[in-house]
Amino acid sequence: MSASLLRRGLELLEAPGRGKAPPGLHRGQDGPRAAGAARRRKGVPEPGKNKATVKGRVVKSAIEEYHKKKAINHLRANLKYMLKGGFVANKAITEQVLAQNRGRKSKDQPPKKAAKKKPEGTVFTEEDFRKFEREYFGRP
Repeated sequence: MSASLLRRGLELLEAPGRGKAPPGLHRGQDGPRAAGAARRRKGVPEPGKNKATVKGRVVKSAIEEYHKKKAINHLRANLKYMLKGGFVANKAITEQVLAQNRGRKSKDQPPKKAAKKKPEGTVFTEEDFRKFEREYFGRP
């Protein structure tokens, strides 16, 4: 129960003829000396006792904490894991994933592959050339 509820309950139970207590008799801070008295009642903390710590807590070494939180290089273990796998993804699927992860800027786009040019061949056959030769030069 809080102190204010208790005070109200006592006021209700007071005899009707009695009024409030005289102002000098109530408890509380009477001046600057009251705070000093409260401090003296509290007592001086013992030098070996730290109230800020949890009971039974062990002080940890800063060096141990540093080594615990120090970054670990996982490269060797990761390479071993990646190289042991025999599963190779489908080429079409890998291209699709790469296309999704690529940005939309032109600098993020891969260079476009030029279409392979077929070697240019002639439309005319050897027989057509001979026929042209006969007609133009008049040779048999």
